Amino acid sequence: MINRWNTADSAKFNADDLGMRVYTSRLLGADEDLVLHGGGNTSVKITEKNLYGEDEEIIYVKGSGWDLATIEKAGFAPVQMRALLRMAEFGSMSDSEMVSRQRAAMTDPSAPNPSVEAILHAVIPFRFVDHTHTDAVVTITNTPNGEKRIRELYGDRVIYVSYVMPGFILAKKIYKETKSVDWKKFEGMVLLNHGLFTFHDDARLSYDRMIGLVSEAEQYLANQGAEISGGKDPGMVNGLRLSKLRKAVSVASGKAVIARFDSAPEAKFFSSIPGVEKIATRGPVTPDHVIRTKQKAMIVREDANSSVQNFVGEYKKYFERNRTTGLQMLNPAPAWAVLPGSGTVSFGNTFKDASIVGDIVRHTLKCIQQGEMLGGWTALPEKDIFEMEYWELEQAKLKKSGSAPEFAGKIVLITGAASGIGKACAEAFLSRGAAVAALDLNPDISSMFKGSAIGIQCDVTNAAALVHAVETTVNTFGGLDILVSNAGFFPSNYMISEMDSEAWSRSLQVNLTAHQQLFSATYPYLENGIEPAVVVIGSKNVPAPGPGASPYSVAKAGLTQLARIAALEWGKAGIRVNVLHPDSVYDTGIWTEEVLQSRASHYGLTVDEYKKRNVLKVEVLSREVADLACAMAGKLFLKITGAQLPVDGGNERVI
Repeated sequence: MINRWNTADSAKFNADDLGMRVYTSRLLGADEDLVLHGGGNTSVKITEKNLYGEDEEIIYVKGSGWDLATIEKAGFAPVQMRALLRMAEFGSMSDSEMVSRQRAAMTDPSAPNPSVEAILHAVIPFRFVDHTHTDAVVTITNTPNGEKRIRELYGDRVIYVSYVMPGFILAKKIYKETKSVDWKKFEGMVLLNHGLFTFHDDARLSYDRMIGLVSEAEQYLANQGAEISGGKDPGMVNGLRLSKLRKAVSVASGKAVIARFDSAPEAKFFSSIPGVEKIATRGPVTPDHVIRTKQKAMIVREDANSSVQNFVGEYKKYFERNRTTGLQMLNPAPAWAVLPGSGTVSFGNTFKDASIVGDIVRHTLKCIQQGEMLGGWTALPEKDIFEMEYWELEQAKLKKSGSAPEFAGKIVLITGAASGIGKACAEAFLSRGAAVAALDLNPDISSMFKGSAIGIQCDVTNAAALVHAVETTVNTFGGLDILVSNAGFFPSNYMISEMDSEAWSRSLQVNLTAHQQLFSATYPYLENGIEPAVVVIGSKNVPAPGPGASPYSVAKAGLTQLARIAALEWGKAGIRVNVLHPDSVYDTGIWTEEVLQSRASHYGLTVDEYKKRNVLKVEVLSREVADLACAMAGKLFLKITGAQLPVDGGNERVI
């Protein structure tokens, strides 16, 4: 375990205790072996003047929704110590009531909700308190002789607490058991199957204790030979198999999900362990993880549908065995899966959610393997896991959850996405919650988009490169639901009698043949998509061609005919294929100043007149075409296929 303390960096935060609390919290959050995605919590006790000028002891504890890796001062909730200490003396209290009372005891109503372990932090009599879900300590305790092993390791230097649910009952238990304890004799406190606390009046020493104790646990695992192995170099999974699995999980979830495949050496090795179905289904590393990962993994056999159905059936039985009155069953679909011999897959409503599950799974695999080497991975009993999964505070969140964005969980592939209509489409789908694969010949495409997007440099006229780009999309997100076939270019004007054969061939290749190749490459995945749809970006030149543009007009007409036939052929698979015919869209890569001037001169108009030469006398923008592309791919067009829609401000020849 690396001690990340840096005296120069710490000096930037040492103006006050809360600043130091921020600094050491970030040090803890920087190490995934200690905390993951909002896990762990920290606090500091500070004496401040209250509204009446009186000294009052306040505890600043990590607020709900904040991540230790990036926390700011605003991420700590200030709560009156006297209120928390009095709560610790209560005989009983529901966690919902505890949250409400903690909120009422805050000195800043605009601060986030205090951690559910605020009372526990308050009863530990030191200024700085650190709590992590350290992999090493939890791994040791999650074995048949876990408590004995951890006691042998730390001796009488730490306090040991058997597992109970986080929240009030945990705080109450520790308060009662440590009333007569001299805390100064201890370096930390181990919560069996849960995590580790350290504490001190000095921020650095509390942090040092955490790193020191965890390092000892890591060394213990190494000395016991509990080190994990890697497998072969990562590679791609069978995309068709992955897309079928993702569809089955989406159907079971009642909504589209992202499926992130992990074939890293550690994941591939784990998935290849004989009897993996036994060790991957015993339970999570810590009960906190069940909120993200569910009680266990799904083992995928040859048929994805039956694997998912079996998992859902078992989950429903698990719920019925443990349910109490008034509980609402959560989504029964799996949160992660093992593909024996290939790797693991994590699922989420968004790319971010799936990535978080994937991160937790990576650590879970490590802990399980190390636990097996110590005599057998042993998670908490099912009842304890269920209580955490159906914690009243988590059930309350269900009632507050709002509606998801329109394309949450949907996967979109867009060609020609570095500029103009293609880029606008990528931005539009991203803003509506989709995961996007943006393809373009421009090498800068890889860095143009952030969040749930990947940029892939690709020459769409290269069939092999196109297939690779589609497979990369599927391996990254799990499948494909929406295709926006947009890539194209406007060649120089040629009268038919003066046609340049190279210009003619190039236009047909880019504006027609490349789309046909794209259709062929994406169909197997669209067939397994969720409400699959294809949006083809055609041109006004199809219904209303003009002289001098035959290479472009003919190719776009062929593309439109291709889309019409695809609508007929793919309808049986539920794939909708519709066409947009834009015109007067000049904020695109096709319309250079040279081309604009040439076309305007051809019609005897100024450039501005040419841009607005439509019935409504308006210029159509790329983002407006993108909005219509989203509409065509969405529920508004759910029962429409083979349609062609002009987006041109009104063209007399089209009308």
